[in-house]
Amino acid sequence: MVGASVRIESLRGAQFHAISPADAGRPAAAPERKAQDRKELRMTSTAHFILYVEDQERSTRFHATVLATAPRLDVPGMTEFALPGGAVLGLMPEASIVRLLGPALPDPAAARGVPRAELYLLVPDPAAYHARAIAAGARELSPLRSRSWGHVAAYSIDPDGHVIAFAAEDVAKQR
Repeated sequence: MVGASVRIESLRGAQFHAISPADAGRPAAAPERKAQDRKELRMTSTAHFILYVEDQERSTRFHATVLATAPRLDVPGMTEFALPGGAVLGLMPEASIVRLLGPALPDPAAARGVPRAELYLLVPDPAAYHARAIAAGARELSPLRSRSWGHVAAYSIDPDGHVIAFAAEDVAKQR
């Protein structure tokens, strides 16, 4: 979005500060002016992350198996899984988003198989989740190992081409 500035203070109770396009590119105003000129917006509900999928039923089975949970919503055109921390993972058929938004949106099917998103999940046992993903049809990209940012993580790619990482704090690096 042109001229927009977003600051997120935390996942819960995130605060967004909108800057009008007329103010884009101007030097930052003094704090007193900023408080008067900006409109504060607050997220009032859950954050939804929606992945566009080729086959909703196949993707629903895959994610239900990997996440070891049933969807909270499963209707034609949208499947939703509750994620820890209050977020929601949505699965929407590529054809549905094209019908919804029309020709203004490039067809997601044109990028099928090209990684378009990464789902990075902190879980208690990343090796077990990763193994479930592989058994459910994902392809391993990188086995579980220590990462430079303080996690152990394993990466795979789901049948729709989305990267999935299962991670946990690297207790060896905390010592």
